[in-house]
Amino acid sequence: MKVVTLKDIPVLPAPGAAEPTDGYSGPVHRTRQTIIEPGQSENFNCSIVNFSEGCNTGWHVHDCDQILIVTSGSGWVATETERQEIKVGDVAHVKAGERHWHGAKANTTMGHITITLASGKAVWG
Repeated sequence: MKVVTLKDIPVLPAPGAAEPTDGYSGPVHRTRQTIIEPGQSENFNCSIVNFSEGCNTGWHVHDCDQILIVTSGSGWVATETERQEIKVGDVAHVKAGERHWHGAKANTTMGHITITLASGKAVWG
Protein backbone atom coordinates (compact mmCIF):
# COMPACT_ATOMS: atom_id res chain seq x y z
CA MET A 1 0.00 0.00 0.00
CA LYS A 2 1.08 3.57 -0.66
CA VAL A 3 -0.46 6.77 0.69
CA VAL A 4 0.54 10.18 -0.68
CA THR A 5 -0.33 13.73 0.34
CA LEU A 6 -1.16 15.77 -2.75
CA LYS A 7 0.61 18.92 -1.56
CA ASP A 8 3.83 16.89 -1.20
CA ILE A 9 3.87 15.58 -4.79
CA PRO A 10 6.35 17.49 -7.02
CA VAL A 11 4.78 19.83 -9.59
CA LEU A 12 6.38 19.36 -13.03
CA PRO A 13 5.62 20.71 -16.51
CA ALA A 14 3.01 18.54 -18.25
CA PRO A 15 3.89 17.04 -21.62
CA GLY A 16 1.52 17.48 -24.53
CA ALA A 17 -0.44 20.45 -25.76
CA ALA A 18 -1.38 23.58 -23.81
CA GLU A 19 -3.81 25.67 -25.85
CA PRO A 20 -5.86 28.78 -25.02
CA THR A 21 -9.56 28.31 -24.31
CA ASP A 22 -12.06 30.41 -26.30
CA GLY A 23 -12.09 33.96 -24.96
CA TYR A 24 -8.56 33.86 -23.49
CA SER A 25 -5.52 35.33 -25.21
CA GLY A 26 -2.80 35.22 -22.53
CA PRO A 27 -0.01 32.68 -22.04
CA VAL A 28 -1.07 29.18 -20.96
CA HIS A 29 0.65 26.24 -19.30
CA ARG A 30 -0.11 22.92 -17.62
CA THR A 31 1.61 21.11 -14.78
CA ARG A 32 1.40 17.50 -13.63
CA GLN A 33 1.68 15.87 -10.21
CA THR A 34 2.11 12.14 -10.72
CA ILE A 35 0.21 10.15 -8.08
CA ILE A 36 1.06 6.68 -9.41
CA GLU A 37 4.54 6.66 -10.95
CA PRO A 38 5.10 4.67 -14.17
CA GLY A 39 5.73 1.04 -13.22
CA GLN A 40 4.08 1.31 -9.79
CA SER A 41 0.80 -0.15 -11.07
CA GLU A 42 0.21 -2.77 -13.72
CA ASN A 43 -3.26 -1.33 -14.24
CA PHE A 44 -3.47 2.48 -13.94
CA ASN A 45 -1.89 5.85 -14.60
CA CYS A 46 -3.03 8.52 -12.14
CA SER A 47 -1.99 12.17 -11.94
CA ILE A 48 -3.25 15.60 -11.06
CA VAL A 49 -3.12 18.00 -14.01
CA ASN A 50 -3.25 21.72 -13.19
CA PHE A 51 -4.31 24.19 -15.89
CA SER A 52 -3.42 27.88 -15.84
CA GLU A 53 -6.21 30.37 -16.45
CA GLY A 54 -7.66 29.83 -19.91
CA CYS A 55 -5.59 26.70 -20.68
CA ASN A 56 -6.81 23.45 -22.19
CA THR A 57 -5.29 20.24 -23.51
CA GLY A 58 -6.18 20.71 -27.15
CA TRP A 59 -7.87 17.93 -29.08
CA HIS A 60 -6.73 14.38 -28.37
CA VAL A 61 -7.88 10.75 -28.29
CA HIS A 62 -7.05 7.98 -25.80
CA ASP A 63 -7.07 4.30 -26.68
CA CYS A 64 -8.64 3.60 -23.27
CA ASP A 65 -11.32 5.27 -21.17
CA GLN A 66 -10.27 8.36 -19.20
CA ILE A 67 -11.77 9.48 -15.88
CA LEU A 68 -11.40 13.12 -14.80
CA ILE A 69 -12.16 14.21 -11.21
CA VAL A 70 -12.15 18.00 -10.78
CA THR A 71 -10.21 19.04 -7.66
CA SER A 72 -9.98 22.83 -8.06
CA GLY A 73 -11.45 25.66 -10.11
CA SER A 74 -13.79 25.07 -13.02
CA GLY A 75 -13.54 24.40 -16.70
CA TRP A 76 -14.81 22.52 -19.70
CA VAL A 77 -14.76 19.02 -21.13
CA ALA A 78 -15.69 18.83 -24.80
CA THR A 79 -16.17 16.26 -27.53
CA GLU A 80 -16.80 16.88 -31.19
CA THR A 81 -20.55 17.05 -30.46
CA GLU A 82 -20.89 18.71 -27.03
CA ARG A 83 -19.17 20.84 -24.38
CA GLN A 84 -20.01 20.67 -20.67
CA GLU A 85 -18.95 22.79 -17.73
CA ILE A 86 -17.11 20.92 -14.96
CA LYS A 87 -16.35 22.12 -11.42
CA VAL A 88 -14.96 20.81 -8.13
CA GLY A 89 -16.48 17.44 -7.30
CA ASP A 90 -17.56 16.64 -10.87
CA VAL A 91 -16.41 13.40 -12.50
CA ALA A 92 -16.21 13.10 -16.29
CA HIS A 93 -15.91 9.75 -18.09
CA VAL A 94 -14.51 9.97 -21.62
CA LYS A 95 -14.80 6.74 -23.60
CA ALA A 96 -11.86 5.21 -25.47
CA GLY A 97 -11.58 6.61 -28.99
CA GLU A 98 -13.67 9.73 -28.28
CA ARG A 99 -11.89 12.85 -29.57
CA HIS A 100 -12.01 15.46 -26.81
CA TRP A 101 -10.33 18.26 -24.90
CA HIS A 102 -10.55 19.53 -21.32
CA GLY A 103 -9.22 22.48 -19.38
CA ALA A 104 -9.82 25.71 -17.51
CA LYS A 105 -12.32 28.39 -18.42
CA ALA A 106 -11.03 31.72 -19.74
CA ASN A 107 -11.35 33.36 -16.31
CA THR A 108 -10.19 30.65 -13.90
CA THR A 109 -7.66 27.90 -13.26
CA MET A 110 -8.63 24.24 -12.96
CA GLY A 111 -7.12 21.06 -11.57
CA HIS A 112 -8.27 17.49 -12.06
CA ILE A 113 -7.18 13.97 -11.30
CA THR A 114 -6.84 11.90 -14.47
CA ILE A 115 -7.02 8.12 -14.47
CA THR A 116 -6.23 5.96 -17.52
CA LEU A 117 -4.94 2.46 -18.11
CA ALA A 118 -1.20 1.97 -17.57
CA SER A 119 -0.97 0.69 -21.14
CA GLY A 120 -3.03 3.62 -22.47
CA LYS A 121 -1.76 6.00 -25.13
CA ALA A 122 -2.96 9.39 -26.30
CA VAL A 123 -2.77 10.83 -29.80
CA TRP A 124 -2.80 14.65 -30.02
CA GLY A 125 -4.51 16.69 -32.68
